[in-house]
Amino acid sequence: MAEKKTDTAVSSFIPSHTSPDFAAMLGLEHGQLEFCGRDMAKIPLSVLEQLRDRPNGRYILVTGMNPTTAGDGKTVTTIGLSMALNRLGKKAIATLRQPSMGPVFGRKGGGTGGGKATVVPMEHINLHFTGDIHAVTSAHNLLAAYLENSLRGKNPLRPIRCLLEAFAQWSAQNDQWRIAVRKFRSAYRLAVEYVRLHGGGWRWSGLRHLAALVSDAVKENPLNIDPPSITWRWVIDLNARPLRDIETSLRETQFGVPLVTGFDISTASEVMAILALARNLKDLRERLGRIVVAETFDGRPVTAEDIGIAGAMTALLINAIKPNVVRTLENTPVLIHTGPFGNIAHGCCSILADELALKLADYAVTEAGFGSDLGAEKFFNIKCRASGLAPHCAVIVCSMRALKLHSGDYAAVPASQLMKRLQEPALDAIRKGFANLRKHIENIRKFGLPTVVAINRFPHDSGEELALAAALAKEGGADEAEVSDVYARGGEGGEALARAVMRAAERESHFRFLYDEHLSIREKIECIAREIYGASGVKYSPRAQERIALFTARGYGRFPICMAKTHLSLSHDPTQAGRPEGFVLPVEDIRASVGAGFLYPLCGEIVTMPGLPGKAIGHDIDIDVETGRIKGMF
Repeated sequence: MAEKKTDTAVSSFIPSHTSPDFAAMLGLEHGQLEFCGRDMAKIPLSVLEQLRDRPNGRYILVTGMNPTTAGDGKTVTTIGLSMALNRLGKKAIATLRQPSMGPVFGRKGGGTGGGKATVVPMEHINLHFTGDIHAVTSAHNLLAAYLENSLRGKNPLRPIRCLLEAFAQWSAQNDQWRIAVRKFRSAYRLAVEYVRLHGGGWRWSGLRHLAALVSDAVKENPLNIDPPSITWRWVIDLNARPLRDIETSLRETQFGVPLVTGFDISTASEVMAILALARNLKDLRERLGRIVVAETFDGRPVTAEDIGIAGAMTALLINAIKPNVVRTLENTPVLIHTGPFGNIAHGCCSILADELALKLADYAVTEAGFGSDLGAEKFFNIKCRASGLAPHCAVIVCSMRALKLHSGDYAAVPASQLMKRLQEPALDAIRKGFANLRKHIENIRKFGLPTVVAINRFPHDSGEELALAAALAKEGGADEAEVSDVYARGGEGGEALARAVMRAAERESHFRFLYDEHLSIREKIECIAREIYGASGVKYSPRAQERIALFTARGYGRFPICMAKTHLSLSHDPTQAGRPEGFVLPVEDIRASVGAGFLYPLCGEIVTMPGLPGKAIGHDIDIDVETGRIKGMF
């Protein structure tokens, strides 16, 4: 409860209500920023062009162990480290992902740090902020709407004609009969689906629709899209479990095509991943045009450029591509920009935010989602490959609570008693749980970087426990290990960590990618599975094998791999704490984010539309009608 009170009372640390001088904080002119109210601003891309010849500062990545239900404090550490560096006379800027509103109203709460290591205005950042996620939502759904519209009025479903055409092509020993069979299968499937969705009834509207389906007079859609092949769903920036799977066009009178589709959360959109990786407007426009949304009947990919909507999507993102600047409680600037999903995407803030921070500061401190097995690995192999930037060192955040949970000793403890039990000293559990942290240290070393372990201090941690964790970290291969107390003490509580990071960043770095881009899709997947997760091998489903062959043929084999697996374990099984070994990683399917430029293998079920818990944080959020202040979020 003490920690919660500190979070709630954080407003007492907020600077006066005067507008912050972001230009002075960043070393820019006032007119170079575009202000979004009093406490937020956007940085035009022209500023980055003006700074191109300025040398880069030191690039620091903050990652962590496998996350636990107790929380580990990666964002708190990122914010606190940047403040501590500024206290030591170095100019530092933190770069973070924008939090999604879904988790804000769910169980997770906000994504702006906590205690004295907080970014403000925290309520607005966690809600609509500058509208970037809404712009991504609109661009994504615009493509979904135009894709559906390309089928309307020129229905591709002609079962009888398609079947007769297939027989004719087969009789003529023409290979085109396979395409005709696919058309028949698609048409029959959707015709049956239409009848089923209407309860099997043969109402006049249904008869008219079915008459159109079998009529020779009905033309195919202009792009020859096979409706069941459509992969582009809809998005919304909320946790909405009922929208995970939906059926559309159930009451159509204009011969609409009934489709099974659904909603993902907006941060899972490929548009968000593209925005995070785009280098400029031209790059953004080209990447959006390459998005693959469906296939034609003859198996060719259909893109947003084919639909003719990539330009309009870019127009909706014209302001969203500009990084946002806010501040910490100690007036350290923070660039918060984009928020790609940490499983099916790379889980990092934008390349543009990092580039700006590196030009404007001595140290750019950025964060990658989840642990080194997901966030850091993707940061290195996807984001750094796209940006051409090389980090100088990495910080791995751990906590006594996380180490204890990874021991496996608390698996049978009831949830109601877990937090109390974790507050009790348990040196043996820390030693057991260190196996997880050791693997993350080894992972960072594989990329040739100096490594610092940040031990995030919680109120009930004993000095003996903290000393043991630091000693184990150094024995496990970390160059430095320091306790961080930024939650309770702000930048002052992170000075020892900041000094350790400064020393590490001065060490000789030999940054390298884990794999060469010219390796095959299988070789890349198996490299990550063995080297980063510790798997003994990989097992591919028949579906995954088909996709590997298809994507190789289409030229996607050069793409980096963005593994989609649980973040709770080094393995694919979220119940496997610590350091699992000897497991075989299952790859159930592989999908392509062609615009973003990566393939993402699915290793188990990945939920892209979270649900709300029984007791959600949204129940506590309200407004003070006298002051207009949002309350109950923290």
